[in-house]
Amino acid sequence: MIFLRYWEHVKSKYLFENISLKGFQDLPVLSVTQDKGVVYRDNLDIDIKYDLLTLKNYKLVQPGDFIISLRSFQGGFETSYLTGITSPAYTIFNFIDNQDKDHAFWQYLFKRIDFINSLKRVTFGIRDGKAISFSQFGDVKVEYPSFDEQKHIATVLTKLDNTLQLHERKCEELTLIKKSLLQKLFPKEDKIKPEIRYKNFSDAWEQRKLGEVAEIKTGSRNHQDSVDNGKYPFFVRSEKVERLNEYDFDTKAILVPGDGRIGEIFHYYDGKFALHQRVYKVDNFKEVNPLYLLNLFKYKFKKHALRLNAQGTVPSLRLPMFTNWNILIPNLNEQQKIGLFFQQLDSLIALHQRKLEKLKQLKKFLLQNMFI
Repeated sequence: MIFLRYWEHVKSKYLFENISLKGFQDLPVLSVTQDKGVVYRDNLDIDIKYDLLTLKNYKLVQPGDFIISLRSFQGGFETSYLTGITSPAYTIFNFIDNQDKDHAFWQYLFKRIDFINSLKRVTFGIRDGKAISFSQFGDVKVEYPSFDEQKHIATVLTKLDNTLQLHERKCEELTLIKKSLLQKLFPKEDKIKPEIRYKNFSDAWEQRKLGEVAEIKTGSRNHQDSVDNGKYPFFVRSEKVERLNEYDFDTKAILVPGDGRIGEIFHYYDGKFALHQRVYKVDNFKEVNPLYLLNLFKYKFKKHALRLNAQGTVPSLRLPMFTNWNILIPNLNEQQKIGLFFQQLDSLIALHQRKLEKLKQLKKFLLQNMFI
């Protein structure tokens, strides 16, 4: 579809009007957030205190209203799909005349980086905690096409958003399934068998120390040793993998940072790699399947490490926390089935995450190129 009409270029005050209707204290209170949009305040996980007597001064918000929040100069304007009231600190506005205006198009426009940057130019020196005024917004020039082109752009982006949400839900569902299966395929505390077993496996699991079934040691390098586009992966104390032109080990290993997000970051690698001095390498597995052990780390190790610290946090890991860790292991065949299953599940989750990332990049591209 080709559109040939020029886009209009006008100041916002000629398109929108400020709305400040009060005296609706019986309606539910709304909160305006950057990550969740406009939501009922009671649905937030935080307890926000406010004086019920002040609710008569709160502003009415209706579906389709746009809202300027305290952080709009960072994340753009929000759109309400709810009816309620919100703090008088927020600015509520809508179209003066909604003829030839596609609401969804403007919702996307108000979230574009270029639009947010235009707000910064008219609010130079604004401080966090102070909202953009309607008069400041009114001086911002906006560009918009014909109604048909607005509808076309909004339809494309809405369909893309629906696909994004589908993949986000899929990732969330698969992550929850994995969490549940980790709890059921590994024995719970003080148990020697899991809730669910593969067919033809019934023996009790054997308790061993990690140091008996694998070797554990750290690397010797510093973070500043990394180089751009190095030949080999360089595992440091984060999820990000750096690069190096030299390698320290050529093995199949589980790699665990000894500082930072303790018990939350695990790498699994088979090949040549370099290693930071505060990253632990678990390899040379004896009578234990590495994929099984990797998922046991993900399920149990953080709780084990936290138990060793009276304050409930562990600033760093030490070698005895690994070597003396008591683990339960079934026979190798059952380990292999468990390890392979979670590897396939992780691959499926990673596939949806990659699709999700590509869709986000596509949306970013379209937001940059479908608008002037």
